[in-house]
Amino acid sequence: MSSLLRLAAHCPLRLLHALGVLAGWAVYLGSSRYRRYLAENLRGAGFGASAVRRAAVAESGKAVLELPAVWLRPLEAVARLVVEEQGWHHVDAARRSGKGLILLTPHLGCWEIAGQYIASRIPLTVMYSPPKLKALEPYMVAGRSRHKLKSVPADLRGVRAMLKALKRGEAIGMLPDQVPGVGEGEWVDFFGRPAYTMVLVSRLAEQTDAPVLTVFAERLPGGRGYRFVVEPMLPARPPESPVRALNRSLEQLIRRRPEQYLWSYNRYKVPAGAPEPGAEADAP
Repeated sequence: MSSLLRLAAHCPLRLLHALGVLAGWAVYLGSSRYRRYLAENLRGAGFGASAVRRAAVAESGKAVLELPAVWLRPLEAVARLVVEEQGWHHVDAARRSGKGLILLTPHLGCWEIAGQYIASRIPLTVMYSPPKLKALEPYMVAGRSRHKLKSVPADLRGVRAMLKALKRGEAIGMLPDQVPGVGEGEWVDFFGRPAYTMVLVSRLAEQTDAPVLTVFAERLPGGRGYRFVVEPMLPARPPESPVRALNRSLEQLIRRRPEQYLWSYNRYKVPAGAPEPGAEADAP
């Protein structure tokens, strides 16, 4: 596997994305469960058009085949894959506050390169969870732990490290649409369906008064590279909770390029031991 990944890392992005389209369709056609799950998630979120589904199949394959280039190329070369940028002035303004900066990257576009690009410019601490395919772990760790990029475990030690980074006035990065563990989330709407959503973002923001920005690296057509986009998180609209405001901010991003969202991720699962949706409100 090592030789194949290193070979892929040297391939042009255009070729990796072209192969990714083929890989995406191979998985889609080979798994009826995947086809059904993808269609249900897209339709449930209001993106039931067949054109969006076909594009999502292709983009999911690109998301996998581009990883060797992101993890194994030198950081300077990875950063150069970002050929367009929007909103970096929000980062500069937030850093001037001296209170740190919370950057949220959903599973949209190439979330791996978003962190790499940020760390090519400012110190960034991100949480790390081992991949399901253990053979990929050393490459993921290497890609996420270099230059100004630091990875910390997705546990209490990691939370403490991120809090310390914020208190130093540095940036931290999180995937806010990951399903948290029991006791670490709230049931709030995500595209009209209850989704167990992390409360860590709002708690860190409350503790440190750090600004919160959303970022994503949009995959451009033809393997041309990526457009890096930064925006402030939407404020809560009372009586809306900060956690629902977080999901509303993610929805706003995803609606722009729904085909580049990871719809195959089980965003609506119930973590073991967590209350069912609505049970919290019914509890005495």
